Amino acid sequence: MRAAFLTATVSRLAGGLFVSVRQLAQTLGDVSKVEVSVLALRDGHTDSDLASWHPIVPQVCDAHGPRAFGYSPALRRRLEQISPDLAHVHGLWMYPSLACLNWHRRSGRPFLISPRGMLDSWALATSRWKKNLAGWLYEKSHLRSASCLHALCESEARAIRAYGLENPICVIPNGIDLPELRTVECGVRNSLWGNGVVQAGAKVLLYLGRIHPKKGLVNLLRAWAAIQRTEDGGRRREEWVLAIAGWDQGGHEKELRVLSAECGIEKSVVFLGPQFGEDKAACYRACDGFILPSFSEGLPMVVLEAWASAKPVLMTPECNLPEGFAAEAALSVKPSPQSIKEGLIRFFQMNDASRQAMGQRGRALVAERFTWPKVAQEMQAVYEWVLGKGPKPDCVHLP
Repeated sequence: MRAAFLTATVSRLAGGLFVSVRQLAQTLGDVSKVEVSVLALRDGHTDSDLASWHPIVPQVCDAHGPRAFGYSPALRRRLEQISPDLAHVHGLWMYPSLACLNWHRRSGRPFLISPRGMLDSWALATSRWKKNLAGWLYEKSHLRSASCLHALCESEARAIRAYGLENPICVIPNGIDLPELRTVECGVRNSLWGNGVVQAGAKVLLYLGRIHPKKGLVNLLRAWAAIQRTEDGGRRREEWVLAIAGWDQGGHEKELRVLSAECGIEKSVVFLGPQFGEDKAACYRACDGFILPSFSEGLPMVVLEAWASAKPVLMTPECNLPEGFAAEAALSVKPSPQSIKEGLIRFFQMNDASRQAMGQRGRALVAERFTWPKVAQEMQAVYEWVLGKGPKPDCVHLP
């Protein structure tokens, strides 16, 4: 079976998709009978990130006109040359959607779409007029023509239905590889967080991901500042540091730095910049907890990565991982300063053993439900069903 993945980027600019789409493609090739070709648009980080796709060699095409659309006749031509049995589009609103739709109309072959959280209500409200225009021109036809839509969780499946789509939906989560658990030496740990910014014995709460308004970091900083003003705020300031790591988008990091200074918390907040590969893994190993106060997510890879490293998590229900709350691997906070403040206080009041036990429950949850071989096998079964070569998998919900 030959499958073509279409996506706007194969670089770090994709955020969590850079990990999830890449590892799905790689694992399908490792554990299944699926031969995956990857087609994408070129961007400023493509060349430096291509090696991480090994053994897959993505076919990267130049785009013309506005980057927000990514018009690329070369991508359409390469899709036709590959002539896959089916196509699988990851993400919405850009030219790969239109290229897939045109290929489908000419070839009559099926395709799947993974919206990757882009049909959630918060995401739809962002740049609404552009998405309405894209929907009217091509995206709604693209979505309605898909043989199956892929949701990462039941919440995303409901969002897909709310958009008015009646296609079959398969619910298959992202996956994760379980790393070896290793301790981090004190000197290495302190150097990682900024050469002495973290006082000896202080604990670190980590945020890692895109630096984007959707992630709720303004609310997190306001909550962090509010805690400093409580009766034991000085003690909390010495015991805990907030480390914010990730790729800045649209200058949001500068806004956060200004807010941090205005709130007087710059001595307990560290901005680490982008972290990839071993640097990212070291951040997970060295932190004492992880937080994602997001307004909207598909299914965040960073939470799975934190759990895989046995770290306790604070997150919003909008992260779409209710399994974590059920397994007592995470504390729930709403995306508001007051709720985040209350969640942080609960988290700080736990003892070390309780936080470590929470992290271990997260790692056990990942091992049970979110490994890549399991995800790839479920996706292969959906492909076979779409092609008429297998029964309908249990993960597929019909309208």
